[in-house]
Amino acid sequence: MTLSVPPATPPMEARLVDAIPSGEGWQYEPKWDGFRCLAFRDGAEVALMSKSGKPLGRYFPEVVALLGALGEKRFVLDGELIVAVGGGLSFAALQARLHPAASRIEKLARETPAQLVLFDALQVGAHVLIDAPLAERRAALERFWRASASPALRLSPATVRRAEAEAWLARSGGALDGVVAKRLDEPYRPGERAMAKRKLLRTADCVVGGFRREAKGDGVASLLLGLYDEAGLLYHVGFVAGLSAEARERWAERLEPLRGASAFTGSTPGGASRWSQGKDTAWEALRPELVIEVGYDQVTGQRFRHGARFVRERPDKAPRQCTLDQLETELAPAELEKLLKATPGRRLPATIAS
Repeated sequence: MTLSVPPATPPMEARLVDAIPSGEGWQYEPKWDGFRCLAFRDGAEVALMSKSGKPLGRYFPEVVALLGALGEKRFVLDGELIVAVGGGLSFAALQARLHPAASRIEKLARETPAQLVLFDALQVGAHVLIDAPLAERRAALERFWRASASPALRLSPATVRRAEAEAWLARSGGALDGVVAKRLDEPYRPGERAMAKRKLLRTADCVVGGFRREAKGDGVASLLLGLYDEAGLLYHVGFVAGLSAEARERWAERLEPLRGASAFTGSTPGGASRWSQGKDTAWEALRPELVIEVGYDQVTGQRFRHGARFVRERPDKAPRQCTLDQLETELAPAELEKLLKATPGRRLPATIAS
């Protein structure tokens, strides 16, 4: 490719913050739960690059075809690959694309086509924007998107009003993953944590259905969490780890009287897997009597994608009240658009309409 912005360019990244930044000169956008992607086109050549610098094009042929059919023949765009399944975004459907068989990828591309949500432009045509302020880049991106006229290419909403961004989180009820804040007067800074990211931490009340011990010692390394479905089956949904040395000993004493037969009747904690990396995954079962509240960030296939955080015990909550319907998954773009447009204040641009 002969673009002024080469495919090896890393995306601008974000640092976690406890609150949405305030003051003048900020632009706020929803945080999308997908695969970060820089999209490059130079004539007939199209490349999709991941945040780690690996090519994604072979896994998303429908997106490559979409970008190759646009009228603008040279561009570099920053965005997020997403797959909507039913009424929500499915990270599991995205992960399923990372498959070695081309026939499998082609089948998934037909059945669950991906979309590209755009939120920045580094180059459009001969206009190189990487050193331009965000206000100029956003204007160019909106012009590009309006000219594309493709329902699979979406423009992420944006606002300059902090109150509006706060209202997004309040109105979403946990469906929005968070808010990203960017300075309107700053250039695109590849590889730097130049954005601020306020993630929404959700909570759920879970049954402690088992635990894993430390590799060395008798302390508790992790608590295994379960939630019931409508039929009364208990599904393993994740774990709490990262316990202090004191907490590991305390939990060992707390759980000893609860040891018993496994209560996981829906899905159980697995053994060796590609995630275990050769570690010992043996676990000990508990009677389903202890309920704890945990904080989590994202859900994939009715499981916490990352380790959950212990918040507190819930002796006031009956185990059978801990159900799967507590889990919040991110809304599909069309549904999220309705929610964001319902926010009082300055009207959003018609950004992600189908």
